[in-house]
Amino acid sequence: MRLRPLLGAATGAALLLLTGATAAPATAAPTPRDAVTVESVGRITADGTVTLSGTYRCQSSSGPVFVSSSVSQGASTTRYGIGGTRAVCDGAKHRWANTGRPTPGALVPGAAHVEATLMELRTFGGLPLPHFHAVQGRAITLTRA
Repeated sequence: MRLRPLLGAATGAALLLLTGATAAPATAAPTPRDAVTVESVGRITADGTVTLSGTYRCQSSSGPVFVSSSVSQGASTTRYGIGGTRAVCDGAKHRWANTGRPTPGALVPGAAHVEATLMELRTFGGLPLPHFHAVQGRAITLTRA
């Protein structure tokens, strides 16, 4: 039995897992019927708690689906994750609202940029991998709540 070809195949498979490369549909493009929106105004309290909201629609899923959101301000490349909401994929339009408190003082009232993602965890080969249903980025205004 030749060991080198077997090691090469095992190394290649491990490299695919480590890099996230896969031929699975987990990396497929979003379905046009699925959508996520972000409202133009977000709320920020005096203690820095941020609430973002919008709507979503997804037709079907085979695994759990979530609406995640992140926010940044100014020229900073730092994005702050703001909560996550479990989504229901029944073809109907639903509201989502995520709340989170990033590093104190990191965000202030004013212009900001939000990205919302409708993402499903699908199992492929025993591993949960992301499948993106929809993504929207939008300039918003954070107002004092």
